[in-house]
Amino acid sequence: MTAQPLLARRLWEAVEPLHAVVYFAPEPAEAAREVGLKGYWMGYFAGRLSAVGPVGAGVGSALCFAFAPGKVARALPDAWSFATAEAVLESRLAAVEKMLGRLLKPLRPSELDQLTGLLEALVDTCDFDGRALAAAWADVPRPDSLLVRLWLAATVLREHRGDGHVMALAREGLGGLAAGITHVAAGAVTRESIQGSRGWTDEEWELGSAKLRRKGLLDAEGGLTPAGQELRTRVEADTDRLASHAVIRAEAATTAIALAAPVSRALLTSGALPPVNPIGLPRPS
Repeated sequence: MTAQPLLARRLWEAVEPLHAVVYFAPEPAEAAREVGLKGYWMGYFAGRLSAVGPVGAGVGSALCFAFAPGKVARALPDAWSFATAEAVLESRLAAVEKMLGRLLKPLRPSELDQLTGLLEALVDTCDFDGRALAAAWADVPRPDSLLVRLWLAATVLREHRGDGHVMALAREGLGGLAAGITHVAAGAVTRESIQGSRGWTDEEWELGSAKLRRKGLLDAEGGLTPAGQELRTRVEADTDRLASHAVIRAEAATTAIALAAPVSRALLTSGALPPVNPIGLPRPS
């Protein structure tokens, strides 16, 4: 792996927990309920897509690529009958401020200011062509709150990488179900965490696995064949390459990683993020 894609991978590992804690902390879930949304997953999809606008199930499934369309359809477009996208976005950002105010108390203001400025500078180098979800979050005006600015910058960077990951998967002919199955087969995550959270039924999972076996990508035990391993290696390499826009300013990226990694490690150690999760997030080095 060349220097820029490797740096892009390290940036994701260091910054992802700063974004992903929003899915596990109580404050965002409480904010979703208070604004009128029904249940965790309606809050998840409406909150994640609030920057895009009041999209329906089809667009929501395309943007939240790994999820079963039926799971998305149970939340969208119904969510927008309970709360507008603008209200959901406002409540989410307010919850982020409370959440990070609680979780990042040990962080010195000077470190917070430096890290936030660096991540925003990296966002400014990103190319958003074909990256609808990242572009939508990049369009959210930067607020006055330093904590929310930090989360927003981390969010844009992770969705930029995520949109690129979808491009890499689609290039290899992998849909959301096949992506999940091969992710599990690669040993990065458990079937329970992926299938349960993403909403695929046992029948869908088995049919998807059978299709991948016919293609020579899965073996009889559900592991990756050599061809499957090569495919997943290409996907991850392409994902890193496509994320390299974010680390064009290598010195700023390196400093951001050095500042973000210990914060993210602390979030993982504290239990703010579960050690086993469907993201397959490694502990930042």
